Parts: sequence; C-alpha cells; structure tokens
Amino acid sequence: MFDFLEGYDVLEAFWMTVKLTALSAVGSLVWGTLLAAMRVSPVPLMRGFGTAYVNIVRNIPLTVIILFCSLGLADVFGVTMGSEDFKIQGFRLAVLGLVAYTAAFVCEALRSGINTVPLGQAEAARAIGLNFGQTLRLIVLPQAFRAVIGPLANVLIALTKNTTVAAAIGVAEAAYLMKTMIENEAQTLAIGAVFAFGFVVLTLPTGLILGWLGKRLAVKR
Repeated sequence: MFDFLEGYDVLEAFWMTVKLTALSAVGSLVWGTLLAAMRVSPVPLMRGFGTAYVNIVRNIPLTVIILFCSLGLADVFGVTMGSEDFKIQGFRLAVLGLVAYTAAFVCEALRSGINTVPLGQAEAARAIGLNFGQTLRLIVLPQAFRAVIGPLANVLIALTKNTTVAAAIGVAEAAYLMKTMIENEAQTLAIGAVFAFGFVVLTLPTGLILGWLGKRLAVKR
C-alpha cells in the first residue's frame, strides 16, 4: 500500500522540519521578547522601532521574507551565514527568515500578556527602587508568559506549518520532499495524506500539551 514511499527518506524530511521549527521557535521567543520590551519601553525611539518592526513585518508575506533572505542577503550581499555549503546556508537563512517573521507575532502575544499585569505591581516595583528593566524581568514578564502560553502555542503551531515555505529556497524539509514525490509518483492523494498526517502528528500534541500547561500555570486574578 505504501510502496510509493520506497526510496524516499520521509523521516529525515520531517526531522528537518522539526529542526527548523525548534531553532526558529527559540530565536523567535528571544527576539519577540526583546521586541515586546521595546514596545512597552519608556524610551520613544525603542518604542517606535518595536512598533514599526511589528507593523511592517506582520504585513509582509513570509514567502517574500524567505526569498529576500536567500536572494537578497545571500546572492546580492554575499551573506554566507558562516558556511560555504549551499544546503547549510539555505537552512540557516530559512531559520533567519522564520525568526524575523514569527518574532512579530510572539511580540504581540507577549504584549497582550504584559497588559494583563495590574499596573499597581509595576508602580510598587518602582516605589521600592527597581528600574524599568528589573521591573520587566522580575515582575511583569514572568506573569505575562504564564498568561499567554495558549497564544504562544498557536504561534508555535503556525510556525511548524510555516516551515513549508523554506522549500522555496531548496531546504529539504517535508514540503520539499512532498513536491518531489508528487512530481515523480502517481499517488498524489496518498502522498498528500501521508504528509498531512505527519504534520498533524507534529502539531496536535504541541497544542494539547501547551494548552494543558497554560491552564495549569494560569495566573489567578
């Protein structure tokens, strides 16, 4: 029944998807947190940069960002991402593009969480001598993260599916292999079903686990 899978390393393709998702998720969380801090910063320049970045990046298609990373950074500006190997370059550029795009959504999710923290807590922190950075790091962000585990889970699921765009620059992840198989085999529906099932296996447990975690760690108001 699954003879059409012979000769294709489907597990390796999904492993590439997992690696893209994991590295991009970490990078997006770090950059998105910094952007969220900028958006609530008392410094107008930082606040303006964070707002402009989020509003611009969210309205650019991911495909355009990924292609810019490949054609713009690599081909025009000669950015090698620390490697001369084309496959490694493509992988790292795909991660860069996914981080740049997804961080905007992480930022907005975190900012909504920051807005749930009572203003009195920040005022009390300043009253005992904490500066903005200390207040954000010690008081606000821990509560904000607990409040937005659910929305961040949705961003992670979307990121997992968005990794398919990396096929546009030749990264050999699941969508790239699926395209190759469809071109070579006469089992379009079966191939689509296999890869759809693979993405369900990747995303469904993520949503269930993080949804449960969000309920467990929710801040009681």
